[in-house]
Amino acid sequence: MSPKTETVRHDAANEPNEKIVLRVSDLRVLTNADDEILHGVDFALSRGEILGLVGESGSGKTTAGLACMGHFREGLKFGSGSVSIWPRGEATHVEVGDLDEVALRDLRGSRIAYIPQDPALSLNPAMRVGEQIREVLDIHDFGSSERERTDRVAEVLVDVGLPGDKAYQKRWPHQLSGGQQQRIGIAMAFAMYPDVLILDEPTTGLDVSTQSVVLDTIRQMTVANNVAGLYITHDLAVIKDISDRVAVMLRGDLVEEGPVSSVLDDPQHEYTKMLMAAVPDLAGRKTIGDGAAEAKEPSEDDEKTHILVSTGERGGSGDTVGSGSGGDAPDGATASAGERDGGAASANAPLLEVADVALAYGKAQILNGINMVLEPGECTMLLGESGSGKTTLSQCVAGLNDDYSGSVRLRGTELARSTRKRTNEQRVGIQYVFQSPFSSLNPRRSIGQSLSVPLEMSGEGTAASRKAAVEEALDSVRLGRSFYHRRPGDLSGGERQRAAIARALVNAPSVMVCDEITSALDVSVQASIVALLRTLREERQLALLFVTHNIALSRHIADNLAVLNKGKIVDYGPTASVLENPSHEYTRALISDVPKF
Repeated sequence: MSPKTETVRHDAANEPNEKIVLRVSDLRVLTNADDEILHGVDFALSRGEILGLVGESGSGKTTAGLACMGHFREGLKFGSGSVSIWPRGEATHVEVGDLDEVALRDLRGSRIAYIPQDPALSLNPAMRVGEQIREVLDIHDFGSSERERTDRVAEVLVDVGLPGDKAYQKRWPHQLSGGQQQRIGIAMAFAMYPDVLILDEPTTGLDVSTQSVVLDTIRQMTVANNVAGLYITHDLAVIKDISDRVAVMLRGDLVEEGPVSSVLDDPQHEYTKMLMAAVPDLAGRKTIGDGAAEAKEPSEDDEKTHILVSTGERGGSGDTVGSGSGGDAPDGATASAGERDGGAASANAPLLEVADVALAYGKAQILNGINMVLEPGECTMLLGESGSGKTTLSQCVAGLNDDYSGSVRLRGTELARSTRKRTNEQRVGIQYVFQSPFSSLNPRRSIGQSLSVPLEMSGEGTAASRKAAVEEALDSVRLGRSFYHRRPGDLSGGERQRAAIARALVNAPSVMVCDEITSALDVSVQASIVALLRTLREERQLALLFVTHNIALSRHIADNLAVLNKGKIVDYGPTASVLENPSHEYTRALISDVPKF
């Protein structure tokens, strides 16, 4: 048995005790080989309050949350300690560890409910949404009549802010947005009037506006139903927005716990301080990541180039919008990139120019008259909610979507719409880094083999020179050459994303498109990736098109901000200028929805 780490407790006298509904005492969870991964975790929950359980990947937060339901992932088992629940209207408490499988199935979904991270995966695609809520009621024998169950389905849908009518209940999950899918999951969790709600990162991957709606729904439902909530996340900004208290986990230990205001205003543990330092700050009061550059203050010229794009005005004729990046490229780097991008090009042309790009699927207009430019060493952030068109636009730039009209030019040369029709030099010039580091690398190849593929496909050099280029790319992303023979399964999420960035760099591109590449990462890993990208821009004069829904990152990485809404760029200009003087109502709404931290 591992020694128990002493938890820093803020205002311990105010620990909930009058209305306790869940108490976890000295909880220890083991692997099947009897290695301990939770080391005596203690916390308690009262009715109507939310406790934020915070930590990075591997901290044990999800393991602790699932243990409250008597559930353990494959390879794990209960060690010792206790999980006690005081159900509403019952005189005695229930010891979860003493229940058999039949009793646990009855407990789950009725007395203790669970909302998972990914709503698209958690809903049955072959069942209508109303039927899925009704199934919960049927399994737990809700009410005394069919009418009561029918009425409850409609009632709980309305409670979470969705229509309760029959037409809406007959929709399929794929017909709903991500936020609507998550609210269906919330409705299922609250259908049986549970005592405890376990929320496992339910807003991860959602844009700020949708996240705000989901958080408001959770908070209102928790208070209205007098439910105790355990909110599991790595995002301290969300915790500040929704939780009453916070408990911080590190490698299986609970290291700090207390009221949100106390812990976040005066953190005592070094790990809590590190997590807080890594949270991106929209106001630009701090930087994230080692070596991150300070955010640029808007100049008078910047104010003039901040435009409301929907009016059709442009910020000058060919002038760079934004300041670009500091630092000089290595000797010859810019010339080399220009040569590789291919062919005769105007010396005065922007590095990348998108002109009047439009795309429609049937009658649905996905992109509508997009215009933007990107210069060497510069980063433009494409910002918008799910469905705004930002990823579609980035795919058009990279040649991964050829259904568009308009033009994409690299150093003045118009590019074919499909990568298949672009020259080798043009394909090399624009490289793409995908969102998920867990699916973008071939699990059967070593990292070195995966990074060699772009060089082999472009016919670059000999086997020895290709290996040298791969090793140099690994060095440039701060992984090192020892990763050459390792496989993706041996790497953390952040290491995999660095490997994916290295793969994009091996051919020395001029432009790198980053599609939500930090959305699945912990805040400290996200901060390190942001710092890495800033360094690459300065060292290589690499231009970035950074696609994200996370506006809080903007000051930490982007020179310019392009805000997309329903396929149109509605606000475009230097980052500080757009954030401080947004021209469009949609931009103002996005900024207001960011959790304040």
